[in-house]
Amino acid sequence: MRLQPGKLPPELIQLIIAALPTPDPRVVVGPGLGRDAAVLEMAGGYLVLKTDPITFATDEIGWYVVQVNLNDVACLGARPLAFMLTSLLPPGCDEQLPHAIAAQVSEACAAHRIAFLGGHSEVTIGLERPLLVGMMIGEAGPDQLIRPGRARVGDAILLTKGVPLEGAAIIAREKRSELIARGVAPDLIQRAAGFLRVPGIAVLREAQLAARAGASALHDPTEGGLATALWELCEAAGLGAAIAGDRIPIVPEGRALCAAYGLDPLGTIASGALLIGIGPARAPALIAAIEEAGIPCALIGRFVEHQQGITLDDRPLPRFTADEITKIF
Repeated sequence: MRLQPGKLPPELIQLIIAALPTPDPRVVVGPGLGRDAAVLEMAGGYLVLKTDPITFATDEIGWYVVQVNLNDVACLGARPLAFMLTSLLPPGCDEQLPHAIAAQVSEACAAHRIAFLGGHSEVTIGLERPLLVGMMIGEAGPDQLIRPGRARVGDAILLTKGVPLEGAAIIAREKRSELIARGVAPDLIQRAAGFLRVPGIAVLREAQLAARAGASALHDPTEGGLATALWELCEAAGLGAAIAGDRIPIVPEGRALCAAYGLDPLGTIASGALLIGIGPARAPALIAAIEEAGIPCALIGRFVEHQQGITLDDRPLPRFTADEITKIF
């Protein structure tokens, strides 16, 4: 089978993971589906490690790479501490590009009080666009870690902000001229381009609120969008989910930009939203706390027994073999 752009198929990932050696006994969270960061037990707590690339965006790519890496650290209940970057640049790029990337990374790290520790940079043969790979280091106290797989049957599933914020921002920033030619209003494109910073694609604040409220699971929708994130969340817990389609907040700009290219918003990269699993009795108070912080939050469904599957309005939830946004690159 020849692989297509996007995440590796889950079946292939499982085969790769099965062949890995037995980890050090200090590994608390190792590789697995629905596990986006690793955890090592250290004296007095946990060290959380995350690495992720930016492969679709080019505009403000340095800002992007910090946000997506800190999100997965935050989803384990940890506090981001330090960041490292591998920067691979295309031959012939202007020397101002690495300066701009470093400035964007520095700004993003400063905004979250994260130490930027450097990394590696080079001009790489075969690239047509810059490729950044980040590594975020975080820490969690003994009682702070949210381990994957803790969700239980009956837990509420919440979604913050809306989807697909990141997808809308990427499309608006990378395809502005095409969108105008397709009849999309310039002011709508401008609003969507601004999603990168407002409401922003980081989920640290709401993740911290959810962790303090006793959330059983946190997951941010990245490649493959909300649908893929729900599959990953359920696979990590060995559960199913019943999702109400009319409760999913799809941002109007994201819907419009996806429609311009025939993309499904539920399968479009969606950093900026946060999926939360929490006991049903605690859900109303958490929703209120998140909204009091100025972040929209919606109850979109609940976890069910594994054999009931993952459904959207009583139909099987779509599963995307690649992120919808790959269709336009």
